[in-house]
Amino acid sequence: MTAIKHIDGPNGHQLAYAKTEGSGPVIVFLSGYKSDMEGTKAVHLEAWAKLTGRAFLRFDYSGHGVSGGVFEEGCIGDWARDSQAVIEATCEGPVVLVGSSMGGWIASLMTQRLKHVVGFVGIAAAPDFTEDGFWAGFSEEDRRKVMEDGQVALPSDYGDPYIVTRRLIEDGRKNLVLRSPLHMPYPVRLVQGTEDTAVRRETALRLLDHIDSPDLRLTLVKGTDHRFSEPQNLRHIEDAIIEVLA
Repeated sequence: MTAIKHIDGPNGHQLAYAKTEGSGPVIVFLSGYKSDMEGTKAVHLEAWAKLTGRAFLRFDYSGHGVSGGVFEEGCIGDWARDSQAVIEATCEGPVVLVGSSMGGWIASLMTQRLKHVVGFVGIAAAPDFTEDGFWAGFSEEDRRKVMEDGQVALPSDYGDPYIVTRRLIEDGRKNLVLRSPLHMPYPVRLVQGTEDTAVRRETALRLLDHIDSPDLRLTLVKGTDHRFSEPQNLRHIEDAIIEVLA
């Protein structure tokens, strides 16, 4: 495994990352909500990048994995600033952004902030989920709790309950990406499982409609859930990256 290093993040926390040197654009993996750089996809893609001689970067947002900070105190804006800081500190040339779930939202924001993006891969990308997922699905009682008490706990299919804070909701509204076109003048690949209960295929179709790209393709994988981590799923991601790099 690549050695873990740290930088001082823009929000006052130490941010952990692992950078593999190699040829071509740096493949940057952006993980999901409550996930980290030790997840199956991140670790697999790092090994694949090493095997094929490609440069690769994975990292933890503040409050995630081995980076500093408290998860419940974070928000989309914080994690986007973390991402920009790590990428700009470690990658001098072109990058391909590979965003999983929430990482697809963060990566979408990065396409508007970074100068040298040359490709985008979204894996069950979850843009705007704080508004279109959490807030839209809240009961009136949930909305009252989050606004008056500052947070609400939601059940999760993937472990401990999600603690959704008022800050997460309000900050999310400042970072929405599905309300106007997303200009991506390079190859884009989106992959989405049909059995994903966390991110519906309608979200993938909305993202498809909002991205302005000369080379854009969405692949729906029948029977696959949100994890998108089975061996055949990992090959789908490898193929998507290869297409973008080509």
